[in-house]
Amino acid sequence: MFKENPLPIILFSFAVIMATAVMQYQQPDYSFFDGGYIIAILLTIFLKDDLYTRIFGFTGLAFTVISFFYQDSTISISQVLLQRLFSAIVIIMTMMLVIYLKKLYRSLEKEERQVTALFEHATEGIILTNGKGEIILVNPEAERLFNYHKSELLGQAIEILIPMRFQPNHHNYRNQFYDKPSNRRMGQGRDLFARRKDASEFPVEVSLSHFSDKKDQYVIAFIIDITQRKEAERKLLLQKEQLEKVTNDVRKLNTDLETKVEERTLILKEALQELERSQIELEEALNKEKELNEIKSRFVSMASHEFRTPLSTILSSATLISRYQQQTEQPQRDKHVFRIKDAVHHLNDLLEDFLSFGKLEEGKVETQISQFNIHELVFEVEEELKTVMKKGQVFETNLEGSPLCATDKRLLKHVLINLFSNALKFSEVEKRIRVSIFRADSNVVIKVKDEGIGIAKEDQEYLFDSFFRAKNAFNIQGTGLGLHIVKRYIDLLQGEISFDSELNVGTTVTVKLPCNRLN
Repeated sequence: MFKENPLPIILFSFAVIMATAVMQYQQPDYSFFDGGYIIAILLTIFLKDDLYTRIFGFTGLAFTVISFFYQDSTISISQVLLQRLFSAIVIIMTMMLVIYLKKLYRSLEKEERQVTALFEHATEGIILTNGKGEIILVNPEAERLFNYHKSELLGQAIEILIPMRFQPNHHNYRNQFYDKPSNRRMGQGRDLFARRKDASEFPVEVSLSHFSDKKDQYVIAFIIDITQRKEAERKLLLQKEQLEKVTNDVRKLNTDLETKVEERTLILKEALQELERSQIELEEALNKEKELNEIKSRFVSMASHEFRTPLSTILSSATLISRYQQQTEQPQRDKHVFRIKDAVHHLNDLLEDFLSFGKLEEGKVETQISQFNIHELVFEVEEELKTVMKKGQVFETNLEGSPLCATDKRLLKHVLINLFSNALKFSEVEKRIRVSIFRADSNVVIKVKDEGIGIAKEDQEYLFDSFFRAKNAFNIQGTGLGLHIVKRYIDLLQGEISFDSELNVGTTVTVKLPCNRLN
């Protein structure tokens, strides 16, 4: 949005200001000349620095004040004062609006750079194709994997990256996928290969995601070179064969050398156990690697979907705002500004969940026990969440027992924010959220009860799994990490969490935490 060369806009705005001042001096009876100051201020929306907006805003304001002293015999002084006061207010509001919009645009550009960095620096190859199977976007890692330059791939059919022996049937598989698209991994139960620019082949793992834009369909392929993994599997098989051979040899030796000393027999048994232990360790390492790749694939698929929706909202609203130039169109501008704020807030929640999940996985979360007033903490969280409450939603809070509690305040606040916001998010308008806090021996018990959509019986056992979303919550924003993170935090605090839920009736979540730990 911001121009690389601001000089033409600065000169043009200056010219508009001066022309307006001259015409206002020559025709003091016409107050509509103040619109020239507003136009000059609005033009600075294309300049990144807020200084120019303030300069032209205060200059227009100064000329408006000076124009009050121009001679005007047709209207009274009170009418002139009223007109100039109104013009000054409009100029000030326009200047504030432009500064606010530029701040939003800068925030949008920052978010866009972050998403671009995620795409450009991803360790997997990413390729985007349209409904015709033509490549329309590739990331640097995909260029490296296939030894192509981006310009050589754009516009080409995806079959250019598939070995020649698979190309005749691939378009049929592609058409079948477009008929029934779904997010999934390719090649279940069989090996997949890709072709580089020099026609050499290498084994790959491919995950597919899809989305629609108007009438066209798009497919995102996440590609991982698994050459090293295949080599490790080959070595593992070789070692297994060698182990079986050694085992057979050992058994034969044991049969033939039953009369030999016990010491040598013991040595052979230890060697056998060591080989078997090595096999188990290799199998465990391979299973762990597969599990990590599965989690990574689910994370990338979910992140691409969850980031796309708010970013599309921000882009469309930012584009539409620029079309409403008239003062009477302020309600439309406010509507889109609200949509941008809501989308940015959602993106921030996503990033917070991902950061918390990453720290937990890396074991970087440590507890810091301190004594605080838990009642004040509850009211603080409820106050912070008022901005996301739906119409008519209220908290009914019941606090009993001593308010002093010794635990990790930061982790407990995160738990409360997640539970309270879930109760609000999954409840309709005009619904109550009942919160009760009471003491049970040396523990504090927190109950959060809502009248929301509830959780189906078949989904309840997976509620604390990472990236899990219940079937009746797919249309509600979320990452599937919130309750997983809450469970991990409560475990760190040596507490317990349980829930009781009925579909379309509501959910009650109960948290029990030790509250006297000062060590």
